[in-house]
Amino acid sequence: MMRLERLKRFERVDIYPVTCERLSCGRSDIDVLRGVIAGGTKIIQLREKELSKRELYKLALEFRAITSESDVLLIINDHVDIALACGADGVHLGQSDLPVRVAREIAPDLIIGLSSHDETEALAAQIAGADYVNIGPVFATKTKEGTSVFLGPEKIAEISRHLNIPFTVMGGIKLANIESVISAGATKIAVVSAISMADDIPGATRALINKISKSP
Repeated sequence: MMRLERLKRFERVDIYPVTCERLSCGRSDIDVLRGVIAGGTKIIQLREKELSKRELYKLALEFRAITSESDVLLIINDHVDIALACGADGVHLGQSDLPVRVAREIAPDLIIGLSSHDETEALAAQIAGADYVNIGPVFATKTKEGTSVFLGPEKIAEISRHLNIPFTVMGGIKLANIESVISAGATKIAVVSAISMADDIPGATRALINKISKSP
């Protein structure tokens, strides 16, 4: 699949589930993947910081097989080589990963996203050629232990008004506070524990999607 087709599909993304097996109440990443697909997600990001690259590659192949059957976009966190090797649709980079420009040279057909933590980083991602930028963490989150600075929903509008590329938001977002980030202009909302720790993963996914779809 070519990048432009992937980007058209990315435009339709609403909820953006991200995996974290240690925050999945004993369930596997595959269990979570099947649950969010049943709930109607259009995308999944495979993010496992504690696996070896070989283990992550094997898991990525399983994710690709399942997501291909379900027409769900697959994004790999951090690793351009694994994204290419498993045939993923994109890669999500952090500030300490490969520069966007280099990733684009290696993988011209992948969607490339980049995490940002303030306006400077978000604008730099746009200038570098990222396809989308993530803004966060918005609220306190279990996936960023040791982080003490959280942007709050008001920063979403402040940062995003300078962007002409899509953006996602992430960090401690759940059903109880999702309306505050929607009100700030977010339409593509990344979550981990709001889905992975839910008793009913398909139901939690549908509930979050419904909140986004019903926003003004």
